[in-house]
Amino acid sequence: MSAAEHDSEQRTSSASEGARQAGSFFGRRKGHKLRAHQADLIEHLLPHLALNIAGPPPDVAELFDSARSALRLEIGFGGGEHLVAEAMTFPDTGFIGCEPYVNGMAKILTQIEAHNIGNIRLLAGDAAELLAWLPPQSLARIDLIHPDPWPKRRHWKRRFVQDATIAAMARVVKAGGEFRFASDIDDYANWTLAHMLRSPDFEWIAEHADDWRLPWAGFTKTRYGQKAEREGRKATYLRFRRV
Repeated sequence: MSAAEHDSEQRTSSASEGARQAGSFFGRRKGHKLRAHQADLIEHLLPHLALNIAGPPPDVAELFDSARSALRLEIGFGGGEHLVAEAMTFPDTGFIGCEPYVNGMAKILTQIEAHNIGNIRLLAGDAAELLAWLPPQSLARIDLIHPDPWPKRRHWKRRFVQDATIAAMARVVKAGGEFRFASDIDDYANWTLAHMLRSPDFEWIAEHADDWRLPWAGFTKTRYGQKAEREGRKATYLRFRRV
């Protein structure tokens, strides 16, 4: 192993350990080995953007360097394509991205650095803990785009959409705010719709079939979504309004 390779491996290991300490990566977090620059971003940029949910939440306005008109959350942002596009389209809105995978965090940090994005904050951990930490009625919208479907019946309890998490979302989403969901897995889309319809706190925003067959206006397809489309899997797009 060359000196450069040894240094890169040490930095990757150190960065991953630092990220675990700062954000407590949750669930299946292993992936491809980070490149040297990605490891550097995990070690040096992530601490400046990472939320510390160990203590009481600050005023939402204090999460960003300047005032934001609204606050939104994306749960499990993957490679960050959708979250970055939204943050760049709505620069006056503050965004929180929650992602348990080290590689996904490294990818979005690369994009944040490249585009000098200042309205994203990150949590490398459990979205349920984040929802419990956020102040009541603090979010204008929550997005859940192509989440892990946990297809085996014995794993259904690991799906993010559960009665308890819907109640947690209802606590932090403002009246008139939204929860948006997209998935190419029909079973998970049906699961989500059934759970959301029995919630007294949300109403399904749909009048025509195209309202769930087609993405909402301005939707940015993720790399995973594009792959699913190429492989012939059609996504379902669901919007629910907080009543």
